[in-house]
Amino acid sequence: MMSKFRSRKERQPKSRLVTTADGRLLNRSAAGYLYLLLPVAFLAVFLLYPTIMAFRMAFYEKYVFIRQLGSGFGLSAFKYVLHDKTFWLAAKNTAILILVALPITVILSLGCALLINSIKKLRGLFQSVYFLPYVTSTIAIGTAFKWLFHSEYGYLTWFLNLLGIESKAWLTDSNLVIWTLAVFCIWNGLAYKIILFLAGLQKIDTEVYKAAKMDGASSFRTLRKITLPLLTPTTWMVSIMSLIYTAKTYGEVYSLFGGGSAGVGNNAITMVYYIYYQFKERKMVNYAAAAAILFLAVILLLTAIQRIVSKKFTHYV
Repeated sequence: MMSKFRSRKERQPKSRLVTTADGRLLNRSAAGYLYLLLPVAFLAVFLLYPTIMAFRMAFYEKYVFIRQLGSGFGLSAFKYVLHDKTFWLAAKNTAILILVALPITVILSLGCALLINSIKKLRGLFQSVYFLPYVTSTIAIGTAFKWLFHSEYGYLTWFLNLLGIESKAWLTDSNLVIWTLAVFCIWNGLAYKIILFLAGLQKIDTEVYKAAKMDGASSFRTLRKITLPLLTPTTWMVSIMSLIYTAKTYGEVYSLFGGGSAGVGNNAITMVYYIYYQFKERKMVNYAAAAAILFLAVILLLTAIQRIVSKKFTHYV
């Protein structure tokens, strides 16, 4: 009888639940790999394969994109890009956007999220209104900004003339185009960041605020000692996303200046627009690929530094 019981017990299928080292239970099932198949295939086709092809094209001396044929092999494309003044202008403009537009848009979006979160009535309405620019086409927004910054008929020009201030050629002055682009990037990046900050604020336990109120903490002290520290995971996530998004600025340049050159003398060119310019306008695919690889290396380095720094200042609850 005992032998029959043992044989039945041995024939029972093994449990799919696996206990990890930290005590978590994981379901061991082959179906999980089937769920991953489609996204992995998507990443392989639209991310991994183009990246491999970019590395391949960058090391050719000459490359014909239509025929997918290259000749020669070396570092001439990288040498050209690193000695190209337009490349360094693009790097300078991208750095300006990262150092100026990025912190301003993060601070403004945090302030707007704090104000909306403090509203009891019509909070959903304000969230919808602030989210509208995110679902609006960048090209459409760029068209509106072209009218706003028009040197003769723009609303900004009209307002400055009303104050007795001389209008500026915001879209044609080589010294002003990058700052016009920065204003566009600041406004265009607000909506999504506001929603992310609102989600982070609503995750904070209200009991913490009740305890602070009972202890007599002022609103400013509550903000400095409770809200901002508990919001650091969201803040760092928004910062990393904003860094990558700002560094990849392309649509804003295209919509503001209509394609071709990025403003007068390419003075508003960014790194991604430089890649597009080499590929589409000059048909130099190997130069575009070399610039893309250099750009990828810089983004990975900045992201790694930001992640290391975030571990020291992020508070998780």
